[in-house]
Amino acid sequence: MDIQQIKHKYGIVGNDPKYLEALNKAVQVAPTDLNILIYGESGVGKDIFSRIVHEHSNRKHAKNGSGLVCVNCGAIPKGTIESELFGHVKGAFTGADKNRKGYFEEADGGTIFLDEVGELPLDMQVLLLRVIENGELIPVGGSTPIKVDVRIVAATNVDLEEAKKKGRFREDLYYRLKQIPIYIPPLRERKDDIPLLFRKFSNDHAEKYNMPPITLNDDARSYLIGYHWGGNIRELKSLVEEISSLETTRDIDLNILKRYIQYVPEEKMPVLVSNTDEKLSFSERDILYKALDMSKQINDLRKEINDLKMYIGQLADGRGFSPIAAPIAHPQFPMIEENNYPTDGTLHVLAPNKDMVQPEDDFLESFEVEEKNEDKESSPISIEEMEKMMIIQSLQRHNNRRASVAKELKISERTLYRKIKDYGIESKRKKR
Repeated sequence: MDIQQIKHKYGIVGNDPKYLEALNKAVQVAPTDLNILIYGESGVGKDIFSRIVHEHSNRKHAKNGSGLVCVNCGAIPKGTIESELFGHVKGAFTGADKNRKGYFEEADGGTIFLDEVGELPLDMQVLLLRVIENGELIPVGGSTPIKVDVRIVAATNVDLEEAKKKGRFREDLYYRLKQIPIYIPPLRERKDDIPLLFRKFSNDHAEKYNMPPITLNDDARSYLIGYHWGGNIRELKSLVEEISSLETTRDIDLNILKRYIQYVPEEKMPVLVSNTDEKLSFSERDILYKALDMSKQINDLRKEINDLKMYIGQLADGRGFSPIAAPIAHPQFPMIEENNYPTDGTLHVLAPNKDMVQPEDDFLESFEVEEKNEDKESSPISIEEMEKMMIIQSLQRHNNRRASVAKELKISERTLYRKIKDYGIESKRKKR
C-alpha cells in the first residue's frame, strides 16, 4: 500500500515534506517489532500513527481481537495505575474481589499504545522497564511472573530529553522506548496544509449535518495560515465546526474570521534586528507572542490598581474623612488644580471630625484597638497611614474577626496579619 492509499484510508490530508517523512517512517518500521516513540505537540494526531503502525504489522491479527490497546497514562489515577497496567489478583486490596488482567496482558501478542508516557511516575517507569527487558510482569498482590509478548508504541508531548536531565524520566527507559523515533511537526510548520485541512473539516461537518460547507476568501485564508495554532489540528477542527454551526453565511471573510480568532499578523510584529536577513525562528516568534500576552497582563494590572484607588476613596468617603487633595478619579471627590497637588508623595485627608460616625457601643464595650507609636498629627498623612486607619476601622466594624476584615479589604489573611504586625496594630478584649 503506497502513501496515497494510506492517506485516503485514514483520512489524512496534507503534503508537507516533514509530515510525509514521518508517515513514510511509520509505514516502513511497522512490520518490525521495534518499539516506537512518537513525539510532537498536543493535537498533531499521534494516535493515528499508532494505528498505522499496528495495522501494517504482523500483530494486527492478535488473539485479543483488535490487537491494539490504547492507554492514556496521564488520565489514570496514580493510586490505580499499577493495577490498570499490570492487573491484580483477588484480595490484593480492598475491593479486589476477583483476578483482573491489566492492559499489558490484554495486549499480549499485539500492540499497546502508551499515550502521554512522559506522565508515568518513576516507580511505574521501573516496572515498565522490566516488562520491556524481560517480557514479564507481576500483577499487584501476585508473586508469579506472567510472560507477555507486547510491542510498545509510546507518544509524548513532553520533552523527554529535558525530563531525563532533570531526573523525571529514566534514561534507560527513554532509550528502550526510542528505538525508532518519529517526529510529527506542528500545524504552524505545515502552512500549505492548513487550507486543505480547513476544507476537509468543513466538508465533513457539512456532510454530517446536511448543510452547505463553509469557504474562505483570499484574505481570510491568508489570516488563517498566519495563526499560531497552539492546539494544532484539534484546534483547527474545533474552529471549523464552531463557524459552520454559528454562521448563517457560507462565505467566510476576514471580518467574520476575526470574531473567532485574534492575533497580530507576523508582518506587523516587532522585528528583531540582526546582521543577517534570516527570518525569525520559531523560538523567537514564541517570545514575541509571550511579550504581547505580558503587555495585556500589564494593562489588566493597571486597571486593578485604578480599581483599588477607587475602593480606597470610597472607604474614606464613607467613614467620615473629608478629602482635601486626592488625585483619585472618584465622583464624590472634587479634583483640585494640578499645581496644588502635594509633591511629597502623600495623600492629604482631614482627620476624623467630631461628627464622624462612631462604632456602636457594644463594639467599644467588647473590644479596644490599640495602636503602637501612632502619629497623632491630623494632616498630612501618608498612604501607609491611611491604610493603617482602614485596617483599624475594619477591625472595629467586624469585632476583630480577621477573616471578615481580610474579605472586606480584599486581601489574604496572611497579608492582613503581616500588615497588622508591620503597622504595630494591637487588638485585645476588654476585661468586663
